[in-house]
Amino acid sequence: QVQLVESGGGLVQAGGSLRLACTASGRTFSNSVMGWFRQAPGKEREFVAGIDYTGTIAYYEGSAKGRFTISRDNAKNTLYLQMNSLISEDTAVYYCAAAKTMAFLRRLNTDYWGQGTQVTVSS
Repeated sequence: QVQLVESGGGLVQAGGSLRLACTASGRTFSNSVMGWFRQAPGKEREFVAGIDYTGTIAYYEGSAKGRFTISRDNAKNTLYLQMNSLISEDTAVYYCAAAKTMAFLRRLNTDYWGQGTQVTVSS
């Protein structure tokens, strides 16, 4: 069993930055592709960014490109999402997730989910 716990969410003004973290328990972190998703009120959960096992290859979706940076520290079992130039449309609950492959991750075919952390961007 793997537990994922997100932290770092909060209220920030438009144009500001936040750094989310996701700490994993268990021994499968380094064997999992990891990703960040978000879900805004009334909308479906959507893929934001994913990173491969070693942290070498990252993928971003839509407006996250150029503003967000995903990274991981396998020694600390921790996944990060640095979010810069935040806009009101980034307001959502952010979730981290683990999956077997990047293809699975991007289809939301995940093995584990965190409980989520709220990010609110005020304009």
